[in-house]
Amino acid sequence: MSSREAILGRIRAALTDVPRGETPEDVPVPRTYRRGHVEPGVDVVALFDERVADYRATVTRTDPAGLPAAIAAALTARGVRQLALPDGFPVELLPPGDWEWHPEPLDIPQLDALEGTITLAAAGIAVTGTIVLDTGPGQGRRALTLVPDYHLCVVRAEQIADDVPDALARLDPSRPLTFISGPSATSDIELNRVEGVHGPRTLDVVIVDTARSEHHV
Repeated sequence: MSSREAILGRIRAALTDVPRGETPEDVPVPRTYRRGHVEPGVDVVALFDERVADYRATVTRTDPAGLPAAIAAALTARGVRQLALPDGFPVELLPPGDWEWHPEPLDIPQLDALEGTITLAAAGIAVTGTIVLDTGPGQGRRALTLVPDYHLCVVRAEQIADDVPDALARLDPSRPLTFISGPSATSDIELNRVEGVHGPRTLDVVIVDTARSEHHV
């Protein structure tokens, strides 16, 4: 038996008396701990923007009508032309131009030959500046956002939760969740930072905020 099998076996044994479908909220245990760290009145979208940028990602905010232009500007600034396109990504959001969109299925050599990928998101977390993917429509499998060197992610303002508990409540725990906090980075024993080892070296995030278009009407 492997270590993984042993650990999962112990977890299953510990949960044998838990009714199927029971949630933490169904258990009468006092939950007086703090579930969020955003003070009342704080602009959650602006906080997410700030925290994502802290991770050396580039953030652009736009309204729905300006999304194709914002995508085009990001790709032009990076000099990226060949991108993987996950199943379910709305083609009407793609900007016109000479970009090459490579839809699935793609094998690893094909992904490795591409310059980047473009995806939607399942959620965003303002306090931590984190993007969450769950392989849903427009997000693709994990390889799409791990193999290419560049990732452009589109996040809707209404998808941004204030903190981790709020985000987890919106997500399906049975789906494969990927949490992204900035470009992939690691450090060696001397704390020398190296980016792009375990995923994209460069991350661009476009926040689509309907309120921006309403504000300019």
